Amino acid sequence: MHVSLSTRMARWGLAIVAFYALVAVITPVLIQLGALPDANTGLSNPIFEPPTWTHWCGTDRLGRDVCVRTMAGSGVALQVVLLAVGLALLIGVPLGMVSGYLGGAVDRMLVLLMDTLYTLPVLLLSVVLAFLLGKGIPNAAAALCVVYVPQYFRVVRNQTAQVKSELFVEAAQSLGAGPLWILRRYLFRNVITSVPVLLTLNAADAVLVLGGLGFLGLGLPETVPEWGGDLNLALAAVPTGVWWTALYPGLAMFILVLGLSFLGEGIEAWVSGGEGRPASE
Repeated sequence: MHVSLSTRMARWGLAIVAFYALVAVITPVLIQLGALPDANTGLSNPIFEPPTWTHWCGTDRLGRDVCVRTMAGSGVALQVVLLAVGLALLIGVPLGMVSGYLGGAVDRMLVLLMDTLYTLPVLLLSVVLAFLLGKGIPNAAAALCVVYVPQYFRVVRNQTAQVKSELFVEAAQSLGAGPLWILRRYLFRNVITSVPVLLTLNAADAVLVLGGLGFLGLGLPETVPEWGGDLNLALAAVPTGVWWTALYPGLAMFILVLGLSFLGEGIEAWVSGGEGRPASE
């Protein structure tokens, strides 16, 4: 059976994301069991030790195991990204449906607010919000959430405005169905199809934005293993030949973003009915 490029991309993307999720789950367990050293302690280890059989990815400026911190960073990244994108979805989708269905003054007010947020550069808005909210996983997720709400709103609002003029919606209105029933029963399942694509692509972007915040020192505390923060700490050591403290966190971030992008492209092709949808299966 012929497997299209989009299908292969989706499978590779799903495999990569599943691998990161597995690492995120098992790393704290292995640390608790003593099979791996703690990601935040390493004072008994030599500092800036190159990769060896003892420390596969070397140690950082505090003697912490770079491999363990990179593995633990998977859980932190997925946790923040899932919180941010999930909250953005829960806020943006209902707002978009209500705005697109009701129209009028409510629609104009929401469109103006969301368009204002949408025009701001993602990283700049995230930096401002992270600075105002402070460091921490909930605060970082909240800062990223605000960035992505307008994207869900715009997509869902436009689709809702189109679908509400369909004959089946008008028929439901003529039979006395209320707005909430129509939104839930008829509009939701017709406008939600594009959300999985947006979710995966936003997740990929959120990994980069979180890394950018950490690199600027605005993301999470140093005690939290986070790839962007580790890259920030590694910046001063790279010119001295200590390459491993930057390579592995950066590579982990790149591969996760690549996997999420592959998954998003595959889902988009499948949803749009293109080559990603296996017509012969």
